[in-house]
Amino acid sequence: MHIGQLAERTALSLRTIRHYDSVGLLHPSARTEGGFRVYSEEDYERLLLIRQARSLGFGLDEIAEMLDVLTSRGHYDREAVRGELESMLQEATARREALASDLGRADQFIAVISGRMAG
Repeated sequence: MHIGQLAERTALSLRTIRHYDSVGLLHPSARTEGGFRVYSEEDYERLLLIRQARSLGFGLDEIAEMLDVLTSRGHYDREAVRGELESMLQEATARREALASDLGRADQFIAVISGRMAG
């Protein structure tokens, strides 16, 4: 698929996808003779991982490290990978809990405003 299709499928901008390419997080699987980027289904899945990690507030350097671990195919010591995955899971869970807490406070604020409007 071309970059426009990838952007549409992931709800990310072309600029964001190009930025991820420029910083080394995502590379097109191929290029056409005209130089257009061509992405595979695997690239799409990788971009979804990047988007999910960004939604939890991970930085690009952290995401690069995570992608190395998540996409390793036997290149690393199995126990080391497991340890890294456990660490990533703990950090992602903690960040999700913080976001859930923020969402709860936002819901309370909305309830206050709604109550004032009704009263």
